[in-house]
Amino acid sequence: MPTYRDEAVILRTHKLGEADRIVILLSRRHGKIRAVAKGVRRTSSKFGSRLEPFMVADVQLYQGRSLDIVQQAESLGAYGADIAADYDRFTAANAMVETADRLNDAETTPEQYLLLVGGLRALSRGEHAARSILDSYLLRVMSLSGWAPSLDDCARCGSPGPHAAFVAQLGGMVCGSCAPAGSPRIAPSALALLRALLAGDWETIDQAPHADTAAASGTIAAYAQWHLERGIRSLAHVSDFRPEGAR
Repeated sequence: MPTYRDEAVILRTHKLGEADRIVILLSRRHGKIRAVAKGVRRTSSKFGSRLEPFMVADVQLYQGRSLDIVQQAESLGAYGADIAADYDRFTAANAMVETADRLNDAETTPEQYLLLVGGLRALSRGEHAARSILDSYLLRVMSLSGWAPSLDDCARCGSPGPHAAFVAQLGGMVCGSCAPAGSPRIAPSALALLRALLAGDWETIDQAPHADTAAASGTIAAYAQWHLERGIRSLAHVSDFRPEGAR
């Protein structure tokens, strides 16, 4: 059918002409969509504010040759304003949608869509430290995309852990025999935090000391960017984040 409906997260937008906008969406059933929203930059537009980054909407689109056309948009989750009001949340959200954009050039799953929606909702409500929400999202979405890190057995030879070295290029924790010279080592407490972030164990995550949070964040950033085969530009702005409430 030329016309279809879906739930979607707005990842990014670009100006087109004097009043239109190109909208990049991650949808629940149709994957990543590139569409034109006509007239949304006019003050009289009825749904322009519903098609801003970090918003979740029920959209109706018409299939075009190169770009689809947005016909209707109803808000399902207005997260943009609360995220944009806080620098930590805003930069974390940017890193999340940039990652989602990179991962879903080919195909997506409903689980990836729901994970992103849940992460943006948690950011908008300030449920946990923005840095921790981002780290948990990165680990879990990489796993859903087929790149789950090995956090117990050796990623190369399968020998049972615990092991001390984490090598992103090899897929996670590696034993002493498989670890290349100079491989970065990770403390047991930071490794336990990685497991909690992957499992969504927020009681453990929220109680983690800052040193473990920083170590886990660096490990996750290296792992995600290696498998994406290029840097996540937004991560440069989250590298110095502190947990919410820190001074």
